Amino acid sequence: MTEEDRSIFSRIIDREIPARIVAETETLIAFHDVAPQAPVHVLVVPKTAAFTTVTELAAADPGLLAEMVNMAQAVADDVADGDYRLVFNSGASAGQTVFHVHAHVLAGALEEGTLAG
Repeated sequence: MTEEDRSIFSRIIDREIPARIVAETETLIAFHDVAPQAPVHVLVVPKTAAFTTVTELAAADPGLLAEMVNMAQAVADDVADGDYRLVFNSGASAGQTVFHVHAHVLAGALEEGTLAG
């Protein structure tokens, strides 16, 4: 992968771009979205860039997908009293703009017409 091909998430994982990190393990990182679409908007991102969509991840590494869901719950427990929406955008026409699989943990009132990412 060339330097130009690395996603913003890879750059955050490598600490090249600052982020407000709320949770981290050996395999995952969770941080606040820079353009929140709800009062709570945290992204849960695998530290591997091997998967672009949740479907690819589920087929190749269901355990990592389960870790993502567990981290989403832990984040929601910490910052949203445990209530949240979990959103995966898969493909450009579905609103995915960063092609490194990630989950949106959203809590509180959503702004109309949002969920891109």
